[in-house]
Amino acid sequence: HLLIEDLPGIGKTTLAKVLSRCLGLNFRRIQFTSDMLPGDILGISIFEQKSGTFIFYPGPIFTQVLLADEINRATPKTQSALLEAMEEQQVTTEGKTRPLEKPFFVIATQNPLEQAGTFPLPESQLDRFLMRIDIGYPGREAEKELLKGEGAEGLLARINTCMINDDVLQTQKKIEEVHASDALLEYLQDILDFTRTCPYFYVGLSPRAGLALLRATRSWAYLHGRDYAIPEDLQKVMPWVVSHRLRSKENRGEFSLEKLTALLAEVPVP
Repeated sequence: HLLIEDLPGIGKTTLAKVLSRCLGLNFRRIQFTSDMLPGDILGISIFEQKSGTFIFYPGPIFTQVLLADEINRATPKTQSALLEAMEEQQVTTEGKTRPLEKPFFVIATQNPLEQAGTFPLPESQLDRFLMRIDIGYPGREAEKELLKGEGAEGLLARINTCMINDDVLQTQKKIEEVHASDALLEYLQDILDFTRTCPYFYVGLSPRAGLALLRATRSWAYLHGRDYAIPEDLQKVMPWVVSHRLRSKENRGEFSLEKLTALLAEVPVP
């Protein structure tokens, strides 16, 4: 799952739509608001007088790619409706568990907490996102092309599907088979232990964060044509995997890539 954080109007939603179009998967979008309820996401049961039974009407979460737009505008109660789906790829409503179609992928966008009307995501939900990225302002030339070019809808209409459902599942399987040596795993453990004992952070990285780092490391190696992972792969993906998981005791808790890089230089590389 991917968390995209940046200011409004940067292109977070457009990026999510392009990615889902390229993957060729079923796509649904939820615009989160402060008055939204969990049932608006998961679905509700309505009593049908003719049949005398309750009929379940699934919510937008029953898809493959879910765009949770401006997720931090919803209340914590509504945000928590995504937890089970993100971790176990299933939804439990009214005592019944319903599986989600595979693959299931959440792309969430959020505005910085300084923006009015936002609620911070709980740590339990942040930890379920594999990565957090930001987009930033485009360069001058890129923005000029944007101003001269067509609108987002026209651009999306020209996006070609690069994969189908089976391709995505097969790729995931191949990534799981990328070899991670004992030396690499011990290096990863050393990093986890370092964050847990370092006085600079409030809380260190969890075991789930370690699994996320390993998954991202294998993915990076696979995308670079290798069936084995090396420490450099781990170092490349680390900033985006840990940035939403580590809170500094300095700088109002904000993550500092420069500080993390300097601290992790103390961990020996195999």
